Amino acid sequence: MKSYSIGEIAERYHTTVATLRYYDESGLLPFVKRNAQGQRIFTDDDLGYLEVIDCLKRSAIPLRYIRQFMHWCVEGDATLPQREQFMIDQEQALEARIQVLQANLDFFALEKVVLRTRQPGRNGTNIFYARYHAG
Repeated sequence: MKSYSIGEIAERYHTTVATLRYYDESGLLPFVKRNAQGQRIFTDDDLGYLEVIDCLKRSAIPLRYIRQFMHWCVEGDATLPQREQFMIDQEQALEARIQVLQANLDFFALEKVVLRTRQPGRNGTNIFYARYHAG
């Protein structure tokens, strides 16, 4: 099985060695082994875990929840129900954030229309706010 240094992993995942060390010290990488010199060694099997961590981080999931999830992964099949519920909960939270972000995008798009068609001397934002929330 191929092994990778922390530098190779940092480059592969477009992050820094310091970030990976922080993740390890924070308990996000319980699967990482060390060589005789104490250096972190990653394997092909670890890459799947790193993909999961990367996805969870990009989904704005707090580190304490990622840490728990990763420990469940390492514990194995006995934690499948917890991991499934975690994914259900995080999916719902992400969908709620997407709805808020979509509403913000809709607001921006409409506000741009108001600003493009605004009559000089009138505050387009206040007019838009009244229209947008009227109904």
